[in-house]
Amino acid sequence: MRIRRMLTATIAAGLAVGALAGCTSGGQPDGGGEGADGATALDMWVFAELHGQVYEEMAEKWNEENPDKAVDLNITVYPYQDMHDKLLLAVNSGQGLPDLADIEVGKFANFVKGSNPPLADLTEAAAPYADDIVQARLDLYSRDGKIYGYPTHVGAFVAFYNTELLEAAGVDYTTIKTWDDFAAAGTAYNQATDKAFSVASTGVFFTEPLAIAQNGGQLFEDDGLGAPAVNSPEVVETMQMFQDMKESGALSTIPGGSPDSEEAFGAINSGDYAAIVYPAWYTSRYVDYMPDLAGKIAIAPAPQIEGSEVLTIGGGGTGTAVMAASENKELASDFLAYTKLSLEANVAVWEVLGFDPVNMSVWEDEAVTHNPDNKFNQYFQTNLFDVLNSVKDGIGHFESFSNENLPTVDNQFRTVTLNEIYENGTPAEEALDQAQETVQNELGQ
Repeated sequence: MRIRRMLTATIAAGLAVGALAGCTSGGQPDGGGEGADGATALDMWVFAELHGQVYEEMAEKWNEENPDKAVDLNITVYPYQDMHDKLLLAVNSGQGLPDLADIEVGKFANFVKGSNPPLADLTEAAAPYADDIVQARLDLYSRDGKIYGYPTHVGAFVAFYNTELLEAAGVDYTTIKTWDDFAAAGTAYNQATDKAFSVASTGVFFTEPLAIAQNGGQLFEDDGLGAPAVNSPEVVETMQMFQDMKESGALSTIPGGSPDSEEAFGAINSGDYAAIVYPAWYTSRYVDYMPDLAGKIAIAPAPQIEGSEVLTIGGGGTGTAVMAASENKELASDFLAYTKLSLEANVAVWEVLGFDPVNMSVWEDEAVTHNPDNKFNQYFQTNLFDVLNSVKDGIGHFESFSNENLPTVDNQFRTVTLNEIYENGTPAEEALDQAQETVQNELGQ
């Protein structure tokens, strides 16, 4: 088994299909055939090297437990956009495909359009594990009752508070329960310190869908499954709430456009922001990129809309898929189910990546979740799983994340609408009406 990193900068939109065809022949994936020691060779594409390390570890365990079905996993790590562009070109040409691939949730809809997706149906392989998996995350990568991708984490939204900064400003994070509380605390902190409390992202449309879901809204009609409805009353109300927080000083824009950027890590690490509402996988960003904050950050439930049954939703994600054209589709599917859904795999997801596992049985295993030697437990003041277990009955499924037109809507918010609302001060309703018109025109609706 090996991990190979490709350092290409970008793949031009007009890249010749012949360049991809040179990777293999006959329209078959690069994998197939016999690997080391008689194992079946499987090629896998990923865009995060840490994911590759987990897959490599799980391949070794799979081979120990299944010597008669051993795999020789060859992992290639591409830059994020390059990998998705290359995979889409390979799917369209039917040549140069891997056996398995990580597909980011915002790109997944591009690969499951139509009645005959190029991804294998993984429903049967998931059956031994399905009862322990958060259903909302399986639903995210399912279409018409078939599972086409396995999730990497729940990505439940939580709040990260810098208690050192807040205490110095007289703000008690434990009193923050609702978005109204969050707004009041943020305004008070900003007035006391003249510094930013939390983040209004302009480059990623991420935290706002949490509150839209809590408000009972979607980004599309028919409970998230239909045509775009980005100017619905629920979306307008939510975006107005965030715009009000920006204008009151509770939210501020951030270098890099989102908390999950290199520029932002430096700013947060320096104490320029006191609160981040983001998915649970953001624990890894603190530990890896913000060492100066070790011991200063408390994890708490995300702010809520009073009276809402939705306490949190999953944000972000990676659906790992098997290509329907793989010569070893059945083996790849069984291996992938073990690698993504089994108890062993989900323990590794927490211990190596710091992500909240989709296998809920891990959440109940305190030997794992409260291990004092775990680097994530050592970093944070509070335990992530104590927080997750307090909201697990309120994990909602934001159906809009599964809509095939999400990439178009997401691009509109990231490139235009968020800047209009947060930077230019365009009234939220006006900006959303503009967004609705633009998206409808792009989709020909």
